[in-house]
Amino acid sequence: MSDKPWPHAPIHLLDSNAVFMMTAGTLHKEHVFGTNEKLTLLENRLLAFAQQYGWQLEAWAVFSNHYHFIARSQNASSSLGKMIRHLHAATAREVNKLDKAEGRQVWFNFWDTKLTFQKSYLARLNYVHQNPVKHGLVQMANQYDWCSAAWFERVASAATINTVYGMKTDGVSVVDDF
Repeated sequence: MSDKPWPHAPIHLLDSNAVFMMTAGTLHKEHVFGTNEKLTLLENRLLAFAQQYGWQLEAWAVFSNHYHFIARSQNASSSLGKMIRHLHAATAREVNKLDKAEGRQVWFNFWDTKLTFQKSYLARLNYVHQNPVKHGLVQMANQYDWCSAAWFERVASAATINTVYGMKTDGVSVVDDF
């Protein structure tokens, strides 16, 4: 995991930069990214496109049929919608090539939420980090290779980790019935 191009900072307080939580799902909730190779492809493209478009990822989790991430705009950030469309087009082409399914529609839709309240932001950071546990894939989020939890636990202070992981997520409203 150490060779992944992880972002440079785990979290920031809300400030003048916009922070969004994004969720996207595959068409008919199909498990298109259902192998380690395909999960790695999706995660790597997400990290690369975020950097290319000037968005700082603060949490992410990718799965076989959906993903979530929290991203902060920077001074020179491009449109988040444009980044998502580019990400979806590129990953659809690549996974379709692997599956010999040229032209198949992969992505269905994406949903975004602009985060403007500190508690909402922290709860969603926790939600994204803990999502592999919610979906029953691992017992501890840091055990899931396609999620930012292990990175977050390595780079954040103990106080920050305790604050984020102590936030309740039961009131978080996210499209996540995958």
